[in-house]
Amino acid sequence: MNSTRIAEVLNYRKSLPPIVTVSHIQTLLLSPSAVEREIAELARTGFIRRVVVAKRGDIGDTLILATDFEQMVKDSPVLDMDTKDALIAYMKDNPSMQAIRQDSFSKTQITQLIRAGLVTAHHTGVSSYASMSSTMNLYSRPEDKGTLTSLEMVSKQPTGSLGAVGGEGTVHNGGGSGGGARKSSAVDSGVTELKLAVPGNGAFLKLVSTALEHLISLLGKSRFREAPETVLRDRWDGGIAKDEARYAAKRSRGEFAGILPGQTRKWRQFNGLSFDWVLQEAVGSGLIEVFDTRSVGRGVRACQ
Repeated sequence: MNSTRIAEVLNYRKSLPPIVTVSHIQTLLLSPSAVEREIAELARTGFIRRVVVAKRGDIGDTLILATDFEQMVKDSPVLDMDTKDALIAYMKDNPSMQAIRQDSFSKTQITQLIRAGLVTAHHTGVSSYASMSSTMNLYSRPEDKGTLTSLEMVSKQPTGSLGAVGGEGTVHNGGGSGGGARKSSAVDSGVTELKLAVPGNGAFLKLVSTALEHLISLLGKSRFREAPETVLRDRWDGGIAKDEARYAAKRSRGEFAGILPGQTRKWRQFNGLSFDWVLQEAVGSGLIEVFDTRSVGRGVRACQ
C-alpha cells in the first residue's frame, strides 16, 4: 500500500470508538451467566456503560469504559460546557441507565446531544427498520425484521384502530413517498425515550456486520459449510504472498506466488481486520462453532 492508503487505514482505525460487543466477551470467557453478572455489577458501580443499539441484533449490545465515554463527552466540539457538565453529572448519578429523562435536560441541550451523536431518539409504533445485512437477520428478534410496521407496537393496539395498521403516516415513515406525512405533533408523541449512544458506533457496527457476513460467505464455499481453520484463515487473508521458502522460490522463477496484502478484500474493505477477531465475534454471536478435527487441527462449521 502507498502512503496515502496507509494514512486512510490509520485514520479509519482512529475514528472507531473504543467499544466491544457483549458477544465477543462471552467468547473469551466460559460462562455466559458469569459474564452477564459481572457486566451488571461493573455497570452498577459505574466502571463501564452498556449501550444498546436497537434493530442491530447481538452486535448492537456494546460496552464502553465509563472513563472513555466521559472523555468523549469532554472532547465533543458540539456541546457547550453546561451541557457537558449536565450529562456527566447525570451519568454519574445514574451509572446503569441506558436512557435519559427528557426533563433532566433543556430542549437546547437535547438538541446538542443529538447532534453530537451522544443521544438518539427512540421512536415506537411507526415503523420497523430492516437490518443492515442478511447476517444480522440470522439472530435478530422477529420485530427487528424488515417489515412495514412494528409487531412489538401493533400487537398492543385495539383491533380496527389506526394504530393497529401502523398509525398515521406509516408509508411515509417506512420510506414511501406517498401523501399523508405525519404532523410534527404526532412525531413528538411517538418519541418515548432518549437513549445514550456512542459517536462513531455506526461505523463500528457496519464493519462488524459486513465482516461477519463475509466470513459466513467464505465458509459457505466449502462442502457442508465447514472447513479447517487454516483454510478459512487463508481465504480471509486473500491468499497473499507469504515469506516461506517455497513462495520465495516461485518469485525467483517469476511465477505467481500470491497477491499483495493491500490488494485483498481484508485491507480494501475491512482495513486489515484480523481473522482471529472476526472468528471470535462470529462464535460469540452464535453464527459458527469451532471443533477439534483430531487430524488437521481445529475446524469451523456454520451453525445456521
